Amino acid sequence: MTEHGRENQRLWNEWSDDFQALWNANTVDGDSPPAPSPFGPDAPGGPQPEILASVAGKEYVELGCGGGQATVGTADLGAETVVGVDLSGEQLQHARQLRDFYGVEAQFLKGNVTNLPLPGDSFDVASSEAVYQMIKHLDEAFREVRRVLRDSGVFVLSVPHPVHEILDLEEQTFEGSYYDTGRREITIDDDYESNLVVFDHTVADLHNALVDAGFTVQRLLEPRHHRTENSDAADSDLPELLWKVPGSVRFWAVAD
Repeated sequence: MTEHGRENQRLWNEWSDDFQALWNANTVDGDSPPAPSPFGPDAPGGPQPEILASVAGKEYVELGCGGGQATVGTADLGAETVVGVDLSGEQLQHARQLRDFYGVEAQFLKGNVTNLPLPGDSFDVASSEAVYQMIKHLDEAFREVRRVLRDSGVFVLSVPHPVHEILDLEEQTFEGSYYDTGRREITIDDDYESNLVVFDHTVADLHNALVDAGFTVQRLLEPRHHRTENSDAADSDLPELLWKVPGSVRFWAVAD
C-alpha cells in the first residue's frame, strides 16, 4: 500500500464511528438505518434502465464500501452475489452490522481498490461512491475494475465534482484553479492523527482514464449536492452557491 493509502486507512479507522453516527443521525429509533443503492429509484441522477434494467440476479461488488450502505442496499434489491471491499477494518465492522440488521447476504473483504482481492471476470456490476478521488493513478485503478468485471459489465463511478471541490462556498469564490490537479490534504478533525489525502482530477481526466482502461462511458451525470435535495435556496441557510454547482460527477460505464 502507498504512503497516502496508509494515511487514509488510518484516518478512516479513526473517523469511522463518528462518520457512521453522522450518516445515521436522522434515523428514528426503530427505523432501518439508510442503505441507499446506486441502482435504486432515488439514486443521484436516477437509474439508467437502458444501461442496466435491474440488479436482480446479478453479481455485484462495491469498491470502497465504507459502512456498506450501497452493498446492503443493492443486496436488498435482489442482487444474487454481493461483495463489499474497503481498506478500513473499522468501516467493515459497521458494514457487517448493517448487513445483519437488514438480514441480507453479503460478504465484506478488506482490501485496496488498486489491488482487489478478487478473481478476474467475476462480476456483472460494480459501483463506487466518493472513493476514487483518493486514488493518485486512475489508469491502473480503473484497469483493476475492468479486470474483475465481465465483458459488458456495468461500472457506476461517482466522485465529488472537481468544480465543487475548488469553491469557497461562504465567500462564493474559487479557492484554486480547476486545472491545478494533484495531491491535497483535508483536515477532518484536529483530534485525528491523520488527514484525508485526495488527488484532484478534472472530469476529462476521469472520463479518459475510464476509456483507456477499457470502458465505454454511456452516461455522464452531474447531480446537485445532496444537502440541497430537500430544501429550497430561498428558505435555507445553506450557502446560495450550493444550488449553482453540481455536487458530484457520475459515470455509467460499460466494459468493452
